[in-house]
Amino acid sequence: MSGVMGVYAPVAARPLVATGSRPSARRTLQLALALIWLLDGVLQLQGFFFTKAFGSQMITMTAAGNPWFIARPISLSGAMIAQHAVLADSAFALLQIAIGLGMAWRPTLKAALAASIAWSLGVWWIGEGFGGIFNGTANPVNGAPGAVILYALLAVLLWPRDVAVPDCTFAASMTIGTRGARALWSLLWGSLAYFAVAGANSSAQGLHDLITSMASGEPAWLASLDRDVAGLVAHQGTILTTSIAILLAIVACGVYLPRRPGNITIGFAVVLALLFWVIGQNFGALFTNSATDVNSGPLLILLAAAFWRPVRRRPDVPDAVSPQPRGSLS
Repeated sequence: MSGVMGVYAPVAARPLVATGSRPSARRTLQLALALIWLLDGVLQLQGFFFTKAFGSQMITMTAAGNPWFIARPISLSGAMIAQHAVLADSAFALLQIAIGLGMAWRPTLKAALAASIAWSLGVWWIGEGFGGIFNGTANPVNGAPGAVILYALLAVLLWPRDVAVPDCTFAASMTIGTRGARALWSLLWGSLAYFAVAGANSSAQGLHDLITSMASGEPAWLASLDRDVAGLVAHQGTILTTSIAILLAIVACGVYLPRRPGNITIGFAVVLALLFWVIGQNFGALFTNSATDVNSGPLLILLAAAFWRPVRRRPDVPDAVSPQPRGSLS
């Protein structure tokens, strides 16, 4: 987490492309994403994932409430993983570590990003049940629409190009342009605003029940924090989730504002992501010995860093990114 925040803070002071030996902001973001992939691979090596419970319980439970054509492949995959738990989990861990290492080494960057997109889409279905968007349980506070789909989104936005698009003004726009990047940002954060108040999420006790459920399996100090926060939001769910949805909607639209107010909304995005990660996601459940990833909080912060618009007309920050004669723009 500290590494991700370290990426976010200095983005505005870094050029979009490399100058001399200094890596570009975009390359720094790629390396941060690589580190998160490596961490996920290490987390996958925890003892729980080498047991049948990984497939028969953790995987299979994501099928609940989903349409049969989504649930059936999840159930079959969960049963297969349970039968070959050691082999399957070893392969999962090694693949994620390989993706992280591939992103860190420039010659294999594109191959690793492509592999991460394919793997993310598969895990989004089989491992996360599409983040609960089809069974009415999606809630951005605890990670909807699923952390793994954010890996795929980041891979698309940070994909290296041999020639930069002409209208790029921030790191995420260098692949598909400012208009395309802004559209993806608005789609993501707009959907988060919708999920925040969808179904039972907007009920008076919805937020209380969600936070209370997070206490199971956590260390005593974190479980106590969950119970204290749940007590504070008891019977306040409707007004709080409505407020969260409004803030998320503002963030969704903020990328279309001029640089200064737009960056302020990016700051809102970081604050919301941190709140979600601490309160609704318990630091990605990293203390439970059963976390497969860091959850959505750090990924949303990394995404926000990619949309930060640096101050222009500085000596080390070009107003426009021109094609480089050799190699690719990273």
